[in-house]
Amino acid sequence: MRFSAIGALVAGSLLASPFSAMAQTEVQFWHAFTGRLGELVAEQIETFNSSQSDYKVVGSHKGNYSETLNAGIAAFRAQEQPHILMVFEVGTATMMGAKGAIKPVYEVMADAGAEFDQDAYIGAVKGYYTTTDGEMLSLPFNSSTPVLWVNKDALKAAGIDPNVDLSTWQKVGDVLDTLKASGHSCPLTTAWQSWIHLENLSAYHNVPFATKDNGFAGLDTELAFNGPVQVKHIQTMGDWAKDGKFFYAGRRNEGGANFRSGECALFTESSAGYAGIKKEAQFDFAVRPLPYWEGVDGAPQNTIIGGASLWVMTGHTDEEYKGVAAFLNFLSSTDIQAKWHQDTGYLPITIAAGEKTKADGFYKENPGTDVAVIQMTANQPTANSKGLRLGSFDQIRGIIDEELEAVWSGDKTAQEAMDSAVERGNVLLRRFEQANR
Repeated sequence: MRFSAIGALVAGSLLASPFSAMAQTEVQFWHAFTGRLGELVAEQIETFNSSQSDYKVVGSHKGNYSETLNAGIAAFRAQEQPHILMVFEVGTATMMGAKGAIKPVYEVMADAGAEFDQDAYIGAVKGYYTTTDGEMLSLPFNSSTPVLWVNKDALKAAGIDPNVDLSTWQKVGDVLDTLKASGHSCPLTTAWQSWIHLENLSAYHNVPFATKDNGFAGLDTELAFNGPVQVKHIQTMGDWAKDGKFFYAGRRNEGGANFRSGECALFTESSAGYAGIKKEAQFDFAVRPLPYWEGVDGAPQNTIIGGASLWVMTGHTDEEYKGVAAFLNFLSSTDIQAKWHQDTGYLPITIAAGEKTKADGFYKENPGTDVAVIQMTANQPTANSKGLRLGSFDQIRGIIDEELEAVWSGDKTAQEAMDSAVERGNVLLRRFEQANR
């Protein structure tokens, strides 16, 4: 389904949700969280609902990120859309093209007369969701970046110093050799292979993932992740897979269970893995920066965000939008945002929330929890490292996943697979460009 096409169905006559002055105004919020993150979102909603009597937010889980986006599409077509829809970061370009389906956050706040300081948000986070004029289209909510999770007990068991330097992929390779030689069955696994090992790899080494500033500068962008840096990295991981040093568990976060159970020693995953790892891990763990390839000019630059933002849908009443504005401001408030950051490992989306977390002594008491923030903000983002804005990118990720799996299984070389992924993905980009001219 192409979300950008559904705007044509609007015709300016959407049904408004009913409102009774005698009751609380209801705000529907569709999200993609389960497990510990689902519990924490429910806690936020309950806290907001208990803090005032005018509005009632109703949270609904609609499946994983892709399923939640598709549910929003179907609901919009049926004119039954929620007020707030969580959409993962790769759906940003699609949402921007959904004419008539979205009400930009900056407009929601202005129309509701709500205080809204866009400069309060961390630049590396808000830039992903703003127009070229700096106006925020959606509200950053759960923004994360990839890090390296370490099972320190597994390293000790293999005779490795648990504080060993893992800053570069060369050094990681040496540790994987030792783990494998010691008989370890899962030296390294990963979650979200395209996001971490191609999208973030490219940004972290300041090389383009796509032309036209990774899509920010125009719809006529073309994929470019088949360059020397990306191919070297993917081929190295393919060699590690062949040698039993890299264990591939699946396209999303299937590897998380293998790490949290203690099976795997090293794990590349979102900083937001913190919530689940802290709750489930029965071993001493640490979080380290994402490794980089020593010898690549400009590396390490900065990683880019993952996660999702909150988009406001059209077709509702002014009073309901006031409730939406109140809830979004609540989510961005310093105390709530600092708690969310500390509970989940997601980035603090506001400068004040990060400062409060530091002042609270959280980073000192929980070493490594500031790694994601440092990694994102150490350098001013470049055209190659400010993020991606590519149409049909959820489908393109599916293509990338297929090609990466061919490398892990030994069926293709990294160059063959990346060349194929670029060629196939560019076909989808041209279709998206045609549909959104």
